[in-house]
Amino acid sequence: MMQGATAYCTAVRDPEGAIQVERLRLNRSPAAQKAAKIPFVRGVVNMFSSLVRGTKTLMRSAQVYGADDSEPGRVQSWLAEKFNADIMEVATYISALLGVALAVGLFMILPQLAISGIIGLFPSLAGQIWEYLLLGLFKLIIFLAYLGLILLLKDIRRLYRYHGAEHKTINCYEKGLPLTPENVQSCSRIHDRCGTSFLFIVLIINIAIFSVISWAIGIDVRIENGVLRFLARLGMEIVLLPVIAGVSYEILKLLARFHGKVSLIFKWPGILLQKVFTTREPELEMIEVAIAAFNAAMDMDANPDMEETHFVTGGVLKPMLDETKKLFSQKGIDESDAEWIYSLVLNIPRSKLEEKSAVVKPSEAKKIEEIVQKRLTGRPLWYIMGDTQFYDCKIKVDERVLIPRPETEILAEHAIKTVEEGDKVLDLCTGSGCLAIAIAKHCSSKHIQVTASDVSDAAIMLAKENANLNSVDVNFVQSDLFEKIHGRFNLIVCNPPYIKSAEIATLDREVRDYEPRIALDGGADGLDFYRRLAREISRYIAKNGMLMLEVGEGQAEEVLKLFEKRDYAMVVKDYQGVDRILKIAF
Repeated sequence: MMQGATAYCTAVRDPEGAIQVERLRLNRSPAAQKAAKIPFVRGVVNMFSSLVRGTKTLMRSAQVYGADDSEPGRVQSWLAEKFNADIMEVATYISALLGVALAVGLFMILPQLAISGIIGLFPSLAGQIWEYLLLGLFKLIIFLAYLGLILLLKDIRRLYRYHGAEHKTINCYEKGLPLTPENVQSCSRIHDRCGTSFLFIVLIINIAIFSVISWAIGIDVRIENGVLRFLARLGMEIVLLPVIAGVSYEILKLLARFHGKVSLIFKWPGILLQKVFTTREPELEMIEVAIAAFNAAMDMDANPDMEETHFVTGGVLKPMLDETKKLFSQKGIDESDAEWIYSLVLNIPRSKLEEKSAVVKPSEAKKIEEIVQKRLTGRPLWYIMGDTQFYDCKIKVDERVLIPRPETEILAEHAIKTVEEGDKVLDLCTGSGCLAIAIAKHCSSKHIQVTASDVSDAAIMLAKENANLNSVDVNFVQSDLFEKIHGRFNLIVCNPPYIKSAEIATLDREVRDYEPRIALDGGADGLDFYRRLAREISRYIAKNGMLMLEVGEGQAEEVLKLFEKRDYAMVVKDYQGVDRILKIAF
């Protein structure tokens, strides 16, 4: 984790070998910002913020590095169902509490118990210099023993190698060298402003200040009861902690400004602790992670408008979905797209998402995040997914064709109901082929012949793929409406371009910038293709044949006027009550 002036960034190499980076802004309150500039006060602010941020970052990185796709256990599922909580979130809070309890127990309670026991055996030591020297010695021994014992843990040793990579990266930057893994590897893993040095200074200042104040007020002489004396000493340590942190921070800052032999004497204990305990030589792969975090922090500082990014990990379905819907809403994207993404990736019906307290696996979360990021660019969801469902047919879609709309399914439904045994069917402006394929699939028992045409070669190629995908027989023809069509047809269906040319620029971004204009633009008034159909239909429609059209909002009446030679016509409304489908008999 690297912290800059305005943000802190954490990089982790995930189980697949990719480096994930989480970029977060330092959202300090105005009061905290002022406090962070006040000498002695800023040490307290930095200590507590570092404690909270460090614990959170460590747990977050553990979620990425330790992620696996095993099925959630009973505890994890129970937490998700009952409390809508993720097990790692619960573990983070428990770990923080245990960490504080361990620190208080080891470095405050245990030394005080030890010195109280010695004073009980040797009352004459109370208030003497030997008491404070022994107390300081106990704290130092416990501190060093703790650092040594945790080195037995494999994960801690790995953590310290990353700590070394962090120091090397900062040293490389401060030398003015390019941040390459090789340059960073050549730098020292020891750094003046390391937290280890800060901890050691805190320990020494704690011993000094506590001893002086205890001696000055005579706490060990005035309080004869051993229990009360112990509680008084413990309470004083806790009360003095902010003072100790503030003084220690200023000393660390002061020492970092000097690099002579005299300052080295004071720095030496912290440097020794780094060498022996808290840093190890990293691998080049670890250095790459440190460089990624450092560069991310620099980029965030350089660009105040750069957005935050988050690790991709698993979690509880509902809060993850709610967060994605909130993000889409902020970006002007329909929230239903978020529901579709989760539904398709998790294989859960969209209508059941809100009922589920499922746990999303890391691999599922990663796939969801990839789709979400692509959708945020404005690219339509179904182009991203690569296919969509249309009237029980799987239809591939991309920028070559329009994405089939729900209202077009109404046209398919009425066409399928109209088709009779042995009919010849023509689908004009077929695009993805969805209409022709749906009709051929659902009327296969009626032995019909289906022909589909489109002016776009690219669209015809994709439509053929869709026909093969759905195992139906459709004759595809590259044709500008009836240009290369021969014969007469019992049913002609058409969903032509019907958007007014001037209105194209006002369409939603995903339609305007991604879907093919040739499939949208219906001319100045949107009726160009209907006029052509009206002029040419008589040569291609069979006796008692029917033409079915999809029309734009407010166009139904105008389109019907173009077909003067019709026998009768019927208007069908869509799901929003708009006149959408025209059924014209000849």
